[in-house]
Amino acid sequence: PARDEAVSRYLATNHPHKPSKAPILVPGSTNIVIDEWITPTLGQRTRDPIEAPDGAIWWTGMWASLVGRLDPDTGKMTEFPLPSSARPHSIVPDDEGFIWYTGNSNGTIGRLNPADGSIKEFPTQARDPHTAVFHPNGSLYFTSQHSNMLGRLNPKTGDLIEVDTRRKPYGIKVGKDGDLFVAFNGTNAIGRMDPQTLSLSYYDIPDEATRIRRLDLDSNGNVWFVNSSLGKIGRLNVETGAVTQWDSPSGATSHPYSMTVIDDVVWYNESGMRPDALVRFDPESERFQSWAIPSGVGIIRHTWKTRDGDLLIHQSSSNRVGRVRIGD
Repeated sequence: PARDEAVSRYLATNHPHKPSKAPILVPGSTNIVIDEWITPTLGQRTRDPIEAPDGAIWWTGMWASLVGRLDPDTGKMTEFPLPSSARPHSIVPDDEGFIWYTGNSNGTIGRLNPADGSIKEFPTQARDPHTAVFHPNGSLYFTSQHSNMLGRLNPKTGDLIEVDTRRKPYGIKVGKDGDLFVAFNGTNAIGRMDPQTLSLSYYDIPDEATRIRRLDLDSNGNVWFVNSSLGKIGRLNVETGAVTQWDSPSGATSHPYSMTVIDDVVWYNESGMRPDALVRFDPESERFQSWAIPSGVGIIRHTWKTRDGDLLIHQSSSNRVGRVRIGD
């Protein structure tokens, strides 16, 4: 207790609360319940949760080079060590129950077998695989932010192809027609990649200061994105190239980060605020609603839609993985 009190005094004196960082929370009619779990290994930088086919929640512990499994019904958690240099940035499950991770520090795509903890690694040309997604064709596509590359891995054969891109490809999602859409965090663009040829085209997004971390798609095939650097969210019509943007409630420094579309409603977070704010945007009414994350010292970097239509979140700085149960 004495040590805790001393630490609290030090933090209060040297790192005081900044009212300017408080989010502007917008009331509304949607009800949510946020469940949070503290992951076992402290300081691991818990992030990027996903739901496996069996309903388990998995996450990466980037700084501890591990991935973890959570049974949301019982709260039981199991952590699986990865190669110490892997520092996994994100994970995705396949239909067979394997967990695939991006080895952000050792230039690999890895496959974990949860049944026995065994790992198979696929070396990449890029030094920093970042975010991955499975395509209906069975291939794994991934971004490599600082290498300025995109890649495709055939999990069955191990064949791996990588191509150069514009600066800092970040988030990646599969579009309605099967093309892949890529967020760029180093230039004001969204990329579109043919899954077979890996040829790329680009949509230039207004304002050269625009930087986009994450994106998702609605049922009409529109791309929704966070304009992280300008405190906005936006919609891209992929047929016409038309872009519409809205200011996030907390303003230009709110730094929208994650992005998931559920039933054509947009969910994202304002990572520049303290506490971290979860935001809902209804495109039909063009209305926002927002909530403070209970443990909100930040930050949500990636989110995931569950089969039940809930939202998986996390808080890297406080070692938490969470689930947002969305009501009416």
